[in-house]
Amino acid sequence: MVIGIFGESCTGKSSLADALAKKLQATVYTGRDYLKFAKNEADAKKNFAEALRRAPSAIYVITELAHLALLPPDALRVYTTAGLDVIQARFAQRMNGSLPAPVAHMLAKKHGMFDNEPRDLRLDGSDTVEGAVNRVMEKLSNTQRSRL
Repeated sequence: MVIGIFGESCTGKSSLADALAKKLQATVYTGRDYLKFAKNEADAKKNFAEALRRAPSAIYVITELAHLALLPPDALRVYTTAGLDVIQARFAQRMNGSLPAPVAHMLAKKHGMFDNEPRDLRLDGSDTVEGAVNRVMEKLSNTQRSRL
């Protein structure tokens, strides 16, 4: 079972992944962790994609569109999103309360970049982490039942 959690920065992906990993005893991979699977990028992507396909329980946290292609076809795809104002406020907190104009511009430019990507579940930040975990677990359960 593989869960792909994707979305922009500061939308709750890592918090959700950490909570799900504890519940599912899953390995969490983030961003460019695939580079650890080989010395060159092409082989690393191939080996990582294969490792995900064979994984008993893995979560891949994605912030780049290109990395969605590394998910196995049967992965549960969870899209996390939030309003630009929320994302900017959370990012400012990470930067000690200040959001430089170039960072604000970059966040605005990337906002909505995952909106048209296929997904099984969309989380918009209105749930608590516990609520989001419950929604993912329910979707995972329903998905596994439909595959039987």
